[in-house]
Amino acid sequence: MEYFNFHTHQFTNQSNVLELVNQYPKDFDATIPFYSIGIHPWYIDDSRVDVDLKIIEEKLQIENCLAIGECGLDKRIEVALDLQISVFEKQLALAEKFKKPVVIHCVAAFQEVMVIKKKMKISVPMIIHGFSKNNQLAEQLINAGFYLSFGKYLLKNPDLKTVFQNVPNDRFFLETDTIEESIQQVYELASKYKYLDIKELQGIILSNYRSIFR
Repeated sequence: MEYFNFHTHQFTNQSNVLELVNQYPKDFDATIPFYSIGIHPWYIDDSRVDVDLKIIEEKLQIENCLAIGECGLDKRIEVALDLQISVFEKQLALAEKFKKPVVIHCVAAFQEVMVIKKKMKISVPMIIHGFSKNNQLAEQLINAGFYLSFGKYLLKNPDLKTVFQNVPNDRFFLETDTIEESIQQVYELASKYKYLDIKELQGIILSNYRSIFR
């Protein structure tokens, strides 16, 4: 593995890239080699939450299922926050049970996510995907034990440069999510921002990968 794509919705099947492909319970594709699986807050369907959780529990016991998610909280959607919290907490309980890291989708609900982590005493790694906020929040999350993954917004928003530079090297990942740009392009910009060559950056991310996906 030369490149690790922490979160993507597109399987590109490149031999030098390990892709953590996002999967949903009802559309599960068994041909994808490595994946995360979870109930995204956008797609919570109250009538099938129990069925989805059963599918997730089954897949978490498979070695190729590297993580649970993406799951989390989003205050900018119409799904009731109480329902989102309930579904999120059930997935965190499964993550703890099967010792799998968690890929987190979080919009305008970072304080709530931090409170839930503390309240549930979550010991598995929790990674905020697609981080796009300021230094202060990044620091708060890191101090609370979270990892941050960067991709789309790192490419699109130059203001994220200093935020990314300030994140400790043992606490970040890189991703493409839904963008058309490749993971190699994300690595290229990240290495420039961190003043590292690509090989050094690959080494850092490989080390982070090993410490989380045991």
